[in-house]
Amino acid sequence: MAGYLNGDVASAALSQLLNLPEAVDKLISQSRSHESKSGFDSIPVDILESSDNYIFYMDVPGLSKSDIQITVEDGNTLVIQSNGKRKREDGEEECKYIKLERKLPRKLARKFRLPENCNASTITAKCENGVLTVSIEKVPPPKSKTVSIAIS
Repeated sequence: MAGYLNGDVASAALSQLLNLPEAVDKLISQSRSHESKSGFDSIPVDILESSDNYIFYMDVPGLSKSDIQITVEDGNTLVIQSNGKRKREDGEEECKYIKLERKLPRKLARKFRLPENCNASTITAKCENGVLTVSIEKVPPPKSKTVSIAIS
């Protein structure tokens, strides 16, 4: 009888281990706060500041540069968005999915208020290997000017 119970325990443990990726995925999905109520997902971003520019790094898997729009509104708001339509792989048209685990890119949108020392006319962007990189040059600070005042 003890061997039978150990077999059930081992079977249950094996079953839990096999379902672990799905359980972890559910926990991660529930804890993500990138989804908004507007139907758009917020793009997670890393922002780096160097001495002469700001660099934004965003993961955009499955999207090409033609799927992403970058604009500047009101001269100081950087807007990055995408329709999020995934293209079908070659030969998929006549097939049906048995399992679909790769998440479809949804509509993505993110707005950033730019600091006053940004030069919005120098924004550059590139999309390589699922990572969007946006770089914005800083305006050099004005040189301090010393004026002598004669005392009368």
